[in-house]
Amino acid sequence: MMKNMGNLDKGIRIVLAIIFATLYFTGTLPGTIGLVLLILSGIFVLTSIVGICPIYSILGISTCPLHNKE
Repeated sequence: MMKNMGNLDKGIRIVLAIIFATLYFTGTLPGTIGLVLLILSGIFVLTSIVGICPIYSILGISTCPLHNKE
């Protein structure tokens, strides 16, 4: 699969992942909502590291500047 995430997109996902994890681990968002956000933060980190978002692939979206010039 080709990468479909740009640096800004990756950065936003990492920042959100840090915020969600902080909210969960500090007890601000306990319970089911906190756990869902913690899982979502893991997905954000994973997709940022790999550079591929499966939902973007399904929808045909690419924020990667190298692939937008085609």
